[in-house]
Amino acid sequence: MTGDRATGAPGPSVVDGPDALTPEWLTAALRGAGTDVIVSDVRAEPIGTGQIGSTYRLHLRYRGDDADAPPTIVAKFAGGDPAGRALVAGGFVKEVGFYARLADTVHVRRPRCWYAAISDDTTSFTLLLEDLADARPGVQADGCSPQQALDAVRNVAALHAPRWNDAALLDHDFLTPSDEASAAFVGELLVGATEEFVSRYDARLGDDDKATLREAARACTAWQLTRREPFALVHGDYRLDNLMFPVEGRGVCALDWQTVTVAPPLRDVAYFLGNSLHTDTRRAEEERLVAAYHAELVARGVDDYSADDCWLDYRLGQLQGPMITVLGAIYATAQRSERSDGMFLAMATRSAAAIRDLDPFALL
Repeated sequence: MTGDRATGAPGPSVVDGPDALTPEWLTAALRGAGTDVIVSDVRAEPIGTGQIGSTYRLHLRYRGDDADAPPTIVAKFAGGDPAGRALVAGGFVKEVGFYARLADTVHVRRPRCWYAAISDDTTSFTLLLEDLADARPGVQADGCSPQQALDAVRNVAALHAPRWNDAALLDHDFLTPSDEASAAFVGELLVGATEEFVSRYDARLGDDDKATLREAARACTAWQLTRREPFALVHGDYRLDNLMFPVEGRGVCALDWQTVTVAPPLRDVAYFLGNSLHTDTRRAEEERLVAAYHAELVARGVDDYSADDCWLDYRLGQLQGPMITVLGAIYATAQRSERSDGMFLAMATRSAAAIRDLDPFALL
Protein backbone atom coordinates (compact mmCIF):
# COMPACT_ATOMS: atom_id res chain seq x y z
CA MET A 1 0.00 0.00 0.00
CA THR A 2 2.96 2.36 0.40
CA GLY A 3 2.73 5.29 -1.95
CA ASP A 4 -0.86 4.64 -3.06
CA ARG A 5 -2.40 7.90 -4.20
CA ALA A 6 -5.86 8.87 -5.33
CA THR A 7 -4.64 9.53 -8.85
CA GLY A 8 -1.87 6.96 -9.02
CA ALA A 9 0.41 9.80 -10.16
CA PRO A 10 3.85 10.51 -8.69
CA GLY A 11 3.73 12.93 -5.80
CA PRO A 12 5.49 14.01 -2.62
CA SER A 13 6.13 11.68 0.27
CA VAL A 14 3.95 10.95 3.29
CA VAL A 15 4.00 13.73 5.88
CA ASP A 16 2.91 13.39 9.47
CA GLY A 17 1.48 16.77 10.39
CA PRO A 18 0.65 20.26 9.19
CA ASP A 19 4.13 21.72 9.74
CA ALA A 20 5.44 19.69 6.80
CA LEU A 21 2.77 20.97 4.41
CA THR A 22 4.89 23.54 2.64
CA PRO A 23 3.68 25.39 -0.46
CA GLU A 24 6.09 23.28 -2.52
CA TRP A 25 4.78 20.01 -1.08
CA LEU A 26 1.16 21.01 -1.69
CA THR A 27 1.91 22.18 -5.23
CA ALA A 28 3.32 18.74 -6.07
CA ALA A 29 0.40 16.95 -4.43
CA LEU A 30 -2.29 18.99 -6.19
CA ARG A 31 -0.53 18.77 -9.53
CA GLY A 32 -0.30 15.01 -9.11
CA ALA A 33 -4.12 15.01 -8.96
CA GLY A 34 -4.37 17.03 -12.18
CA THR A 35 -4.85 20.50 -10.66
CA ASP A 36 -2.41 22.85 -12.44
CA VAL A 37 -1.57 25.31 -9.66
CA ILE A 38 1.34 26.78 -7.76
CA VAL A 39 0.67 27.19 -4.04
CA SER A 40 2.33 30.32 -2.65
CA ASP A 41 1.14 30.22 0.97
CA VAL A 42 -0.66 27.87 3.38
CA ARG A 43 -2.20 28.32 6.82
CA ALA A 44 -3.44 25.30 8.83
CA GLU A 45 -6.09 25.25 11.56
CA PRO A 46 -7.20 22.14 13.49
CA ILE A 47 -10.78 20.97 13.01
CA GLY A 48 -12.84 18.14 14.49
CA THR A 49 -12.12 15.72 17.30
CA GLY A 50 -11.32 12.47 15.48
CA GLN A 51 -10.86 9.37 17.63
CA ILE A 52 -7.95 7.88 15.64
CA GLY A 53 -6.79 10.74 13.42
CA SER A 54 -6.05 14.47 13.35
CA THR A 55 -7.59 16.82 10.81
CA TYR A 56 -6.76 20.35 9.65
CA ARG A 57 -8.28 22.90 7.32
CA LEU A 58 -5.69 24.36 4.97
CA HIS A 59 -6.21 27.92 3.74
CA LEU A 60 -4.34 28.18 0.44
CA ARG A 61 -3.07 31.03 -1.68
CA TYR A 62 -1.88 30.53 -5.22
CA ARG A 63 0.55 32.24 -7.53
CA GLY A 64 -1.20 33.82 -10.48
CA ASP A 65 -4.86 33.62 -11.45
CA ASP A 66 -6.02 30.22 -10.20
CA ALA A 67 -9.72 30.96 -10.02
CA ASP A 68 -10.67 27.27 -10.17
CA ALA A 69 -8.27 26.15 -7.44
CA PRO A 70 -9.77 25.27 -4.04
CA PRO A 71 -9.34 28.10 -1.48
CA THR A 72 -9.38 25.52 1.31
CA ILE A 73 -8.79 21.79 1.54
CA VAL A 74 -8.71 19.34 4.45
CA ALA A 75 -5.59 17.46 5.48
CA LYS A 76 -5.89 14.32 7.57
CA PHE A 77 -3.09 12.51 9.41
CA ALA A 78 -2.63 9.71 11.92
CA GLY A 79 -3.22 10.64 15.56
CA GLY A 80 -1.98 9.41 18.90
CA ASP A 81 1.35 8.06 20.14
CA PRO A 82 3.34 5.34 18.30
CA ALA A 83 1.88 2.49 20.37
CA GLY A 84 -1.66 3.68 19.82
CA ARG A 85 -1.07 4.17 16.12
CA ALA A 86 0.25 0.65 15.73
CA LEU A 87 -2.93 -0.68 17.31
CA VAL A 88 -5.21 1.07 14.81
CA ALA A 89 -2.91 1.13 11.76
CA GLY A 90 -5.26 -1.23 9.94
CA GLY A 91 -7.76 1.62 9.86
CA PHE A 92 -5.19 3.90 8.26
CA VAL A 93 -4.58 1.31 5.53
CA LYS A 94 -8.31 0.99 4.90
CA GLU A 95 -8.96 4.70 4.54
CA VAL A 96 -6.03 5.30 2.20
CA GLY A 97 -7.01 2.19 0.25
CA PHE A 98 -10.60 3.37 -0.11
CA TYR A 99 -9.64 6.73 -1.56
CA ALA A 100 -6.79 5.39 -3.71
CA ARG A 101 -8.45 2.25 -5.11
CA LEU A 102 -12.20 2.13 -4.48
CA ALA A 103 -13.82 5.56 -4.25
CA ASP A 104 -14.20 5.93 -8.00
CA THR A 105 -15.91 2.52 -8.31
CA VAL A 106 -18.93 3.45 -6.17
CA HIS A 107 -21.46 6.28 -6.22
CA VAL A 108 -21.65 7.20 -2.54
CA ARG A 109 -21.19 10.91 -1.92
CA ARG A 110 -17.83 11.48 -0.23
CA PRO A 111 -15.16 14.19 -0.35
CA ARG A 112 -13.01 14.48 -3.42
CA CYS A 113 -9.49 13.23 -2.70
CA TRP A 114 -6.43 14.98 -4.12
CA TYR A 115 -3.77 12.90 -2.40
CA ALA A 116 -3.65 9.62 -0.46
CA ALA A 117 -0.49 7.93 0.76
CA ILE A 118 0.70 5.78 3.65
CA SER A 119 4.11 4.99 5.16
CA ASP A 120 5.93 1.67 4.92
CA ASP A 121 5.10 0.77 8.52
CA THR A 122 1.46 1.95 8.03
CA THR A 123 1.54 4.16 11.16
CA SER A 124 1.58 7.45 9.22
CA PHE A 125 -0.63 8.58 6.37
CA THR A 126 -1.56 11.73 4.50
CA LEU A 127 -4.90 12.56 2.91
CA LEU A 128 -5.85 15.79 1.13
CA LEU A 129 -9.61 15.99 0.84
CA GLU A 130 -12.32 18.34 -0.35
CA ASP A 131 -13.36 20.86 2.29
CA LEU A 132 -17.07 20.54 3.09
CA ALA A 133 -17.18 23.69 5.21
CA ASP A 134 -20.54 24.68 3.74
CA ALA A 135 -22.14 21.55 5.22
CA ARG A 136 -23.08 20.79 8.83
CA PRO A 137 -21.59 17.79 10.64
CA GLY A 138 -23.96 15.35 12.24
CA VAL A 139 -23.86 15.17 16.02
CA GLN A 140 -24.32 11.69 17.43
CA ALA A 141 -25.74 12.69 20.79
CA ASP A 142 -28.31 14.99 19.14
CA GLY A 143 -29.66 12.43 16.67
CA CYS A 144 -31.14 13.36 13.31
CA SER A 145 -34.48 13.92 11.62
CA PRO A 146 -36.32 11.30 9.55
CA GLN A 147 -35.58 13.34 6.41
CA GLN A 148 -31.86 13.37 7.15
CA ALA A 149 -32.03 9.62 7.80
CA LEU A 150 -33.76 9.11 4.44
CA ASP A 151 -30.96 10.99 2.66
CA ALA A 152 -28.36 8.94 4.55
CA VAL A 153 -29.82 5.50 3.77
CA ARG A 154 -30.20 6.37 0.09
CA ASN A 155 -26.59 7.54 0.02
CA VAL A 156 -25.30 4.32 1.59
CA ALA A 157 -27.28 2.33 -1.00
CA ALA A 158 -25.14 4.15 -3.56
CA LEU A 159 -22.10 2.68 -1.81
CA HIS A 160 -23.48 -0.86 -1.71
CA ALA A 161 -25.22 -1.32 -5.05
CA PRO A 162 -22.27 -0.86 -7.48
CA ARG A 163 -20.21 -3.63 -5.81
CA TRP A 164 -23.10 -5.90 -4.77
CA ASN A 165 -21.78 -9.48 -4.45
CA ASP A 166 -18.69 -8.41 -6.43
CA ALA A 167 -16.05 -11.08 -5.87
CA ALA A 168 -13.38 -8.70 -7.18
CA LEU A 169 -13.57 -6.86 -3.85
CA LEU A 170 -11.75 -9.81 -2.31
CA ASP A 171 -8.70 -9.01 -4.45
CA HIS A 172 -7.94 -6.05 -2.16
CA ASP A 173 -5.85 -7.27 0.74
CA PHE A 174 -7.14 -4.54 3.08
CA LEU A 175 -10.75 -5.70 2.62
CA THR A 176 -10.71 -8.93 4.59
CA PRO A 177 -14.12 -10.44 5.35
CA SER A 178 -14.59 -12.28 8.61
CA ASP A 179 -13.51 -15.90 8.83
CA GLU A 180 -13.75 -18.23 11.79
CA ALA A 181 -10.42 -17.17 13.27
CA SER A 182 -11.00 -13.42 12.96
CA ALA A 183 -14.59 -13.74 14.17
CA ALA A 184 -13.43 -15.60 17.28
CA PHE A 185 -10.72 -13.00 17.93
CA VAL A 186 -13.12 -10.04 17.63
CA GLY A 187 -15.75 -11.83 19.69
CA GLU A 188 -13.31 -12.52 22.52
CA LEU A 189 -12.00 -8.96 22.34
CA LEU A 190 -15.53 -7.58 22.52
CA VAL A 191 -16.45 -9.63 25.58
CA GLY A 192 -13.54 -8.15 27.51
CA ALA A 193 -14.08 -4.63 26.16
CA THR A 194 -17.77 -4.78 27.07
CA GLU A 195 -16.97 -5.47 30.70
CA GLU A 196 -14.63 -2.48 30.69
CA PHE A 197 -17.27 -0.33 28.96
CA VAL A 198 -19.97 -1.33 31.44
CA SER A 199 -17.64 -0.65 34.35
CA ARG A 200 -16.62 2.75 32.95
CA TYR A 201 -20.22 3.89 32.45
CA ASP A 202 -21.82 1.89 35.26
CA ALA A 203 -23.68 4.83 36.78
CA ARG A 204 -24.98 6.04 33.40
CA LEU A 205 -26.25 2.74 31.97
CA GLY A 206 -29.49 1.03 32.95
CA ASP A 207 -29.56 -2.63 33.90
CA ASP A 208 -31.39 -3.55 30.67
CA ASP A 209 -28.72 -1.88 28.58
CA LYS A 210 -25.91 -3.58 30.48
CA ALA A 211 -27.54 -6.97 29.97
CA THR A 212 -28.12 -6.31 26.26
CA LEU A 213 -24.53 -5.19 25.67
CA ARG A 214 -23.20 -8.30 27.37
CA GLU A 215 -25.53 -10.59 25.40
CA ALA A 216 -24.48 -8.87 22.17
CA ALA A 217 -20.82 -9.41 23.01
CA ARG A 218 -21.35 -13.11 23.69
CA ALA A 219 -23.17 -13.47 20.36
CA CYS A 220 -20.60 -11.54 18.34
CA THR A 221 -18.58 -14.50 17.07
CA ALA A 222 -21.61 -16.38 15.76
CA TRP A 223 -23.11 -13.16 14.36
CA GLN A 224 -20.10 -12.41 12.20
CA LEU A 225 -20.49 -15.80 10.49
CA THR A 226 -24.28 -15.67 10.00
CA ARG A 227 -25.94 -14.81 6.64
CA ARG A 228 -22.74 -13.65 4.97
CA GLU A 229 -24.43 -13.09 1.62
CA PRO A 230 -25.23 -10.76 0.07
CA PHE A 231 -22.00 -8.87 0.60
CA ALA A 232 -20.82 -5.50 -0.62
CA LEU A 233 -18.39 -2.74 0.14
CA VAL A 234 -19.54 -1.33 3.49
CA HIS A 235 -18.49 1.76 5.42
CA GLY A 236 -18.52 -0.01 8.79
CA ASP A 237 -18.99 3.13 10.92
CA TYR A 238 -21.78 4.90 9.06
CA ARG A 239 -23.19 7.25 11.70
CA LEU A 240 -23.92 10.91 12.28
CA ASP A 241 -20.46 12.01 13.40
CA ASN A 242 -19.10 10.63 10.12
CA LEU A 243 -21.63 12.43 7.92
CA MET A 244 -21.89 16.01 6.64
CA PHE A 245 -25.37 17.36 5.92
CA PRO A 246 -25.76 20.19 3.41
CA VAL A 247 -27.49 23.46 4.02
CA GLU A 248 -28.71 22.99 0.45
CA GLY A 249 -27.49 21.19 -2.61
CA ARG A 250 -26.11 17.76 -3.26
CA GLY A 251 -27.05 15.76 -0.17
CA VAL A 252 -25.31 14.06 2.73
CA CYS A 253 -21.62 13.20 2.34
CA ALA A 254 -19.81 10.33 4.11
CA LEU A 255 -16.43 10.77 5.81
CA ASP A 256 -13.94 8.64 7.77
CA TRP A 257 -13.41 5.42 5.84
CA GLN A 258 -11.15 3.70 8.36
CA THR A 259 -13.55 0.80 8.87
CA VAL A 260 -14.37 0.08 5.21
CA THR A 261 -14.58 -3.65 4.49
CA VAL A 262 -16.51 -6.40 2.72
CA ALA A 263 -19.55 -7.49 4.73
CA PRO A 264 -23.35 -7.85 4.65
CA PRO A 265 -24.52 -4.39 3.55
CA LEU A 266 -27.49 -4.07 5.90
CA ARG A 267 -25.05 -3.75 8.77
CA ASP A 268 -24.46 -0.15 7.64
CA VAL A 269 -28.19 0.57 7.54
CA ALA A 270 -28.95 -1.08 10.88
CA TYR A 271 -26.01 0.62 12.57
CA PHE A 272 -27.02 4.03 11.24
CA LEU A 273 -30.72 3.84 12.08
CA GLY A 274 -30.14 2.03 15.37
CA ASN A 275 -27.82 4.63 16.87
CA SER A 276 -28.51 7.85 14.94
CA LEU A 277 -32.25 8.15 15.48
CA HIS A 278 -33.81 8.66 18.87
CA THR A 279 -35.50 5.42 19.87
CA ASP A 280 -39.10 6.59 19.49
CA THR A 281 -38.31 8.07 16.06
CA ARG A 282 -36.62 4.88 14.94
CA ARG A 283 -39.58 2.79 16.00
CA ALA A 284 -41.96 5.03 14.06
CA GLU A 285 -39.84 5.40 10.90
CA GLU A 286 -37.57 2.38 10.44
CA GLU A 287 -39.84 0.29 8.23
CA ARG A 288 -40.32 3.21 5.86
CA LEU A 289 -36.60 3.99 5.82
CA VAL A 290 -35.52 0.38 5.22
CA ALA A 291 -38.06 0.19 2.38
CA ALA A 292 -36.57 3.39 0.89
CA TYR A 293 -33.08 1.87 1.07
CA HIS A 294 -34.32 -1.26 -0.66
CA ALA A 295 -36.03 0.79 -3.37
CA GLU A 296 -32.76 2.65 -3.98
CA LEU A 297 -30.92 -0.66 -4.38
CA VAL A 298 -33.46 -1.79 -6.96
CA ALA A 299 -33.21 1.53 -8.80
CA ARG A 300 -29.44 1.02 -8.96
CA GLY A 301 -29.71 -2.45 -10.48
CA VAL A 302 -29.89 -4.87 -7.53
CA ASP A 303 -32.78 -7.05 -8.70
CA ASP A 304 -32.23 -10.33 -6.82
CA TYR A 305 -32.76 -9.19 -3.24
CA SER A 306 -36.26 -9.17 -1.79
CA ALA A 307 -37.73 -6.64 0.59
CA ASP A 308 -38.34 -9.44 3.10
CA ASP A 309 -34.68 -10.48 3.04
CA CYS A 310 -33.69 -6.84 3.38
CA TRP A 311 -35.75 -6.50 6.55
CA LEU A 312 -34.34 -9.76 7.94
CA ASP A 313 -30.80 -8.56 7.35
CA TYR A 314 -31.66 -5.20 8.90
CA ARG A 315 -32.72 -6.96 12.08
CA LEU A 316 -29.57 -9.07 12.13
CA GLY A 317 -27.41 -6.03 11.41
CA GLN A 318 -28.34 -4.40 14.72
CA LEU A 319 -25.44 -6.20 16.41
CA GLN A 320 -23.04 -3.97 14.49
CA GLY A 321 -23.95 -1.18 16.93
CA PRO A 322 -22.55 -2.55 20.18
CA MET A 323 -19.48 -4.00 18.47
CA ILE A 324 -18.33 -0.71 16.91
CA THR A 325 -19.45 1.42 19.85
CA VAL A 326 -17.75 -0.57 22.58
CA LEU A 327 -14.50 -1.25 20.70
CA GLY A 328 -14.38 2.39 19.61
CA ALA A 329 -14.80 3.63 23.16
CA ILE A 330 -12.24 1.32 24.71
CA TYR A 331 -9.54 1.42 22.03
CA ALA A 332 -9.80 5.02 20.74
CA THR A 333 -6.44 6.81 20.76
CA ALA A 334 -7.97 10.24 21.33
CA GLN A 335 -8.14 11.66 24.85
CA ARG A 336 -11.41 10.81 26.58
CA SER A 337 -13.81 13.76 27.04
CA GLU A 338 -17.36 14.48 28.14
CA ARG A 339 -18.28 14.90 24.47
CA SER A 340 -16.89 11.49 23.51
CA ASP A 341 -18.53 9.90 26.56
CA GLY A 342 -21.87 11.39 25.52
CA MET A 343 -21.42 10.11 21.99
CA PHE A 344 -20.60 6.55 23.03
CA LEU A 345 -23.40 6.43 25.59
CA ALA A 346 -25.97 7.67 23.07
CA MET A 347 -24.84 5.03 20.61
CA ALA A 348 -24.82 2.24 23.18
CA THR A 349 -28.23 2.96 24.68
CA ARG A 350 -29.97 3.49 21.34
CA SER A 351 -28.39 0.36 19.86
CA ALA A 352 -29.34 -1.70 22.90
CA ALA A 353 -32.96 -0.55 22.61
CA ALA A 354 -33.00 -1.46 18.90
CA ILE A 355 -31.65 -4.92 19.69
CA ARG A 356 -34.39 -5.51 22.25
CA ASP A 357 -37.02 -4.32 19.77
CA LEU A 358 -35.78 -6.33 16.76
CA ASP A 359 -34.29 -9.44 18.42
CA PRO A 360 -31.36 -10.27 16.12
CA PHE A 361 -30.43 -13.12 18.47
CA ALA A 362 -33.37 -15.13 17.13
CA LEU A 363 -31.72 -15.11 13.68
CA LEU A 364 -28.36 -16.55 14.72
